[in-house]
Amino acid sequence: MSATGPEVLDPPVETPFRRIAVCLDGSELGERIIPHALAVAQSLGTPVTFLRVLEGRPVGDAPPDPLDWEIRRKEARNYLEQCADECHDAGASIDVELIEGHAAEQICRWAEHHEADLTVLCSHGASGHTEWSLASTARKLVERAPGSLLLVPAAAAAVSGVARYRRILVPVDGSSRAESVIPLATRLAAGQGAEVILAHIVPIPELTEIGLLDAEDIELRERLVKRNERVAHEYLDRLRARVTTEGLSLRAMALRGGDVRSRLASLIGDEEVGLVVLSAHGHGGHCDIPCGSVTTHLLAHTATPLLIVRPRTTRATRRAHAAPGSTGRLPSQATP
Repeated sequence: MSATGPEVLDPPVETPFRRIAVCLDGSELGERIIPHALAVAQSLGTPVTFLRVLEGRPVGDAPPDPLDWEIRRKEARNYLEQCADECHDAGASIDVELIEGHAAEQICRWAEHHEADLTVLCSHGASGHTEWSLASTARKLVERAPGSLLLVPAAAAAVSGVARYRRILVPVDGSSRAESVIPLATRLAAGQGAEVILAHIVPIPELTEIGLLDAEDIELRERLVKRNERVAHEYLDRLRARVTTEGLSLRAMALRGGDVRSRLASLIGDEEVGLVVLSAHGHGGHCDIPCGSVTTHLLAHTATPLLIVRPRTTRATRRAHAAPGSTGRLPSQATP
């Protein structure tokens, strides 16, 4: 923040993402990601690759018949080309790529080698809905894919053509990481004609309780809450002053207390948000795990697409940043 006045957010680079990898598996659930991928591609002018992995035999099974394998390969490529043809009028540059091997591993490798720093996936695919919030392949991609993710829950409403968002939510917590996604969100909103909602959950301070709180304790907590609300409104006003996109509809909300994760999940439903754009990490900043606690909670508790912004990294960088003893995996509590 400049000492002489509000700092203006630098305009985003020509394309925040170099390429968008759209992970398809031939299922109807998997195809639900296409309209959302096209919406991002249209707004940002980013090329798209429809990607499908033809998985080989499970370990211990007999090798596939060569003729049968070639038929499967041809059918898979035809499927990708048909999906691309159906998006001909979407105004996006689309190509297709068929690769072979284990799905999550090959998608990560392909994305890294082809400068695809946004991977689009559905929470579930050919295996259908399960009791888990993420199917196996989706979970591995959240953990290991390089760069950012656009995750479309299988429970999201099906749309056709190009997705249109009326409202885009950006949760902010005072950290530079959370704020860094605002230029991307405003650019998406400008391309969609959508409203941007900046949301900050005002924390209620915890007091050590041994027995009942007395009147002085309650008065102290209320003064702290009012202080936090005042600071939150000042913070949101500064953020609004930094957004210079002409004609953009922007709303800022400071909501009092409760669990931040639950309040955001409720807000998404109450405001009928079409897309959430958020940093994978906020104040916590534990970069040895793929996503922070708020992002992980929303992955499991909302039916709204999430655009999770993460730095562009290589495998070597991700290994170097992993804390000793860390698995780098999402917590098991991420599932409902």
